[in-house]
Amino acid sequence: MSLTIDSPFKSDNPANATTRSRQLKFASYAVLLLLSAFYIWPLLMLINTSLKPLTGFLKDPAGLVSDPSLANFSEAWELANFPRYMLNSAIYTTTATAIFVLTSLFVAFPIARGYFKGSTALLSLYVVALFLPPALIPQFQLILNLGVYNTRPGFILLFLVNPIGMIILVNYMKSIPRELDESAAVDGASYTKFVFKVVFPLIRPAVATVTVLHAIGIWNELILPTIYLTSENLYPITRGLIVFEGVYGSNWPGIAAAVLMLMIPILVLFMFLQRYIIGGLTAGAVKG
Repeated sequence: MSLTIDSPFKSDNPANATTRSRQLKFASYAVLLLLSAFYIWPLLMLINTSLKPLTGFLKDPAGLVSDPSLANFSEAWELANFPRYMLNSAIYTTTATAIFVLTSLFVAFPIARGYFKGSTALLSLYVVALFLPPALIPQFQLILNLGVYNTRPGFILLFLVNPIGMIILVNYMKSIPRELDESAAVDGASYTKFVFKVVFPLIRPAVATVTVLHAIGIWNELILPTIYLTSENLYPITRGLIVFEGVYGSNWPGIAAAVLMLMIPILVLFMFLQRYIIGGLTAGAVKG
């Protein structure tokens, strides 16, 4: 008579395994829907508020709009001087982002490769900078001493460094094989040509991620324009939204309409580069 011993590693009934898999999948979707609701609900409330007249909002701030109107959008467009201020924001965002990404490509690669002494320490400084508060007083003194206070170049100068962007680029570049460096050196390629022809095509997801993150930070900035810009001709659009603040209250429907118009350019940029962003963030987080 043979003796059969059941192994503790014996697989369960396939039907039970399929049922558990379906239950786990259902629970995962339920959690995702719940988390999505927390993010989508404020956006829906913002849209609902933007379609209300001010009197209707004061009567019932949280209620659904009964007679939607686009008057708040036209009023916000004129009152906040959207054409001028949005143009200023576009100039600051595109210029500062382009300069930052371009310079970061040339700085991040030697750090990633360790081609100079102290590269690890320099990368550590970027990591430490993530946890430090903005050095507003030294920054303000520097801008004054350079003579660029209340100027476009001075304001752009504030956004030419981004620690998280540099860290993402460095960690992503560490995945590039070193054999490419040797091949480029044998072929006599210059450093500039090597960065643009070899490195850049391989790190497009990281570049797209850094571009979006940096552009969002500049576009939504409110504190720095309040400190460094005093001329109304130089205000970005975030500084222009202050016109909706009153002594006895705020025009919340107008602010909601202005915020929705404010988010459109960055939303378009995100939709254009979204297929690169997830890959850039995940690779930049685990490589290196």
